Amino acid sequence: MDSSLIMETEFAAIDRDIWVKLAQKALKGADFDESLTSRTDDNIKIEPLYERRRKAQLTPRKNPAQPWRIVQRIDDPDPARANKQLLEDLENGATGIALVFEGAPNAFGYGLPSTREAVDEVLYGVHLDMIHLRMDVHPRSRACADWFVDYMRPRDVNPKTLSFSLGIDPAATLAGTGRLRMTLAALKASLPQSLSGFFSPDLPGIVLEADGRVYHNAGATEAQELGAMLSIAAGHFRLFEEARQPIVYAAPHLGFALSLDQDQFLSIAKIRALRRLWARLQQICGSVRPAPAVIHAETSMRMMTKRDPETNILRTTIAAFAGAVGGADSIAILPHTITHGLPDPFARRLARNTQLILADESNLAFVADPGCGSGAVEGLTEALCKAAWKEFQALECDGGILQSLVDGKFQARIVEARNRRAAEYATGKRAIVGTTIFPPKKERPVQVIDAPHMPLPTDGVVHCEPLSFPRIDETFQAAE
Repeated sequence: MDSSLIMETEFAAIDRDIWVKLAQKALKGADFDESLTSRTDDNIKIEPLYERRRKAQLTPRKNPAQPWRIVQRIDDPDPARANKQLLEDLENGATGIALVFEGAPNAFGYGLPSTREAVDEVLYGVHLDMIHLRMDVHPRSRACADWFVDYMRPRDVNPKTLSFSLGIDPAATLAGTGRLRMTLAALKASLPQSLSGFFSPDLPGIVLEADGRVYHNAGATEAQELGAMLSIAAGHFRLFEEARQPIVYAAPHLGFALSLDQDQFLSIAKIRALRRLWARLQQICGSVRPAPAVIHAETSMRMMTKRDPETNILRTTIAAFAGAVGGADSIAILPHTITHGLPDPFARRLARNTQLILADESNLAFVADPGCGSGAVEGLTEALCKAAWKEFQALECDGGILQSLVDGKFQARIVEARNRRAAEYATGKRAIVGTTIFPPKKERPVQVIDAPHMPLPTDGVVHCEPLSFPRIDETFQAAE
């Protein structure tokens, strides 16, 4: 067939009004909006049909020429066993690791011991210059940065060759644990100076992070999660301004972490919206050349179910697909048995192989920003940008996210959103496969690693009401 025939063919213009009339006829009297439109938790209307965007803005990952990093969580309380898991992950396709320490808000009851010795043991035999290393936010983040330096120094590792994130975010620590080890004033005075050595133009790593996962898993809407990350990033900028240090040197070392759930298109739009919001924030703060966002995405814990856990594989696959299409720079999948305990090697292998199939067999990284030009994705992206900016402004009116958490204002808004969502599941307006609909007649046994639960820390000088993290399915399971 001559391809020029396709290029020269003119198709009839799309007439939305005609389509709507045909749809209404098919509905046989049912209400069009009630049947074919829906709304997100932020009251963003989702239409059944969108027109293509001809001049859409490309929003790719930081380096579209390279695939995203396939990250595996390392959260076993036994450092020796964690090291074995880590080496197995790297040997079988993972390109990054995330060290999750005890007491972290996203450790889900487990985590590595918060000691320098544990870091040495778990990283034994790892070539840091060949992988991406994350240290997820935790109560002793500043000390963890020193452990990282101490680990590299005797091994003669050139830090300029590394890809790393220290994951330091005091707001996530305060929100998830309800305490900080120093006052807000002391934090503002000491943090920029104590970390100044990491903010070198020649050091390609993330030092401070804006972590939205803690808010998502507590029940926040997409706009609340994005607004929180913007407020955290703005707070990081203020730290450097007050320390009389140019923010242009800080911006490339600020990163983001967010959660992805089974709502595929909304998750794609959330990543794309974050990139645009970050660029806008830098412009407002006077940055001439905005640094691209570096985004780590992790599949949602709140969407995971305890009943019929195999259905979690479907949810995490959809979420990871959305992360890849949306342009995340690194992705971590929670193993499907995490609601039953510490995942065993089989569950970890499934999580790792899911990403390998998406990357190597489906080639999702081959196209930069596949959602660009899609009317639905572009519409959701723009709507999320507007809604998130309003949430950001609300937090700034509270005095910034740290002050809002201390005053309990942001927690109240998150709990309100969580309760509205829970009511929709309770009434059947929303459903959970394997829990509220199509539950299995008989549960299959689940294998997990026998490991003790690690408590959250209680010491500190600044306290607030900590966020709680009930999964969506727990309401129904508790009632049985």
